[in-house]
Amino acid sequence: MTNYIYFGDNLPILESLPAASVDLIYIDPPFNTGKVQARRQLRTTRDANGDRVGFGDQHYKTEVLAEQRYGDTFSDYEAFLEPRLHEAYRVLKPQGSFYFHIDYREVHYCKVLLDSIFGRENFLNEIIWAYDFGGRAKNRWPAKHDNILFYVKDHHNYVFNREAIDRIPYLAPGLVGAEKARRGKLPTDTWWHTIVGTNSREKTGYPTQKPVAILERIIRASSNPGDMVLDFFAGSGTTGQACLNLNRQFILIDNNPQALAVMHMRFANIPDIIWIGE
Repeated sequence: MTNYIYFGDNLPILESLPAASVDLIYIDPPFNTGKVQARRQLRTTRDANGDRVGFGDQHYKTEVLAEQRYGDTFSDYEAFLEPRLHEAYRVLKPQGSFYFHIDYREVHYCKVLLDSIFGRENFLNEIIWAYDFGGRAKNRWPAKHDNILFYVKDHHNYVFNREAIDRIPYLAPGLVGAEKARRGKLPTDTWWHTIVGTNSREKTGYPTQKPVAILERIIRASSNPGDMVLDFFAGSGTTGQACLNLNRQFILIDNNPQALAVMHMRFANIPDIIWIGE
């Protein structure tokens, strides 16, 4: 199987892809927060004159090893997305699925836009990915979820591998019996899963990196082994990693040099990747 990683503006690259050539699309575009997204990689060493205090009142010195960042501001977010979403619809196969990962600030406007492209009848779910880490607002309910809009190209004909989806524990296993409790239950449209933690083995150092398990759930459900998966806001390449884990092909696109550098490190030992536009 051949996989592709493109470096460049995703719109002309999408326009160059053949129509009806992709089985599944997942994108996690910038959320238009108006901020600079950044992630620092630190090294901490014990130092009596250090800038941090840890367990047992020990002092530590921190050193910044690297920093990944990108601007997340668009003057007209929907105008930026619309031509790219039209191209996503064009390259998707007739039985294909589309997952759009966004946050509460933009999800309402993006759903109206996606309804106009895919058709309201082809909207299947709004998935809520809930987590419990990060900063906490003191003047409102802390925002601890992302939204994932799930569309298909044809609601009469699409892939959904129910039996392949990972199962999760029942919240009250005593109410369902031993056999059901042992098997677990299928996830609903609310997914509880932690973010990629500071000390996680998954961590690449890229800001906004998403957990592999979230992508694996989507890919298991909405594609088959050998299918082609597209992510045209690829970031750290998590979609590609999930595809490698599950025997799918992938096309990744990003125009951030830091994203490309992270993907080079992440896939350094993976053969059969074609790098285009470096």
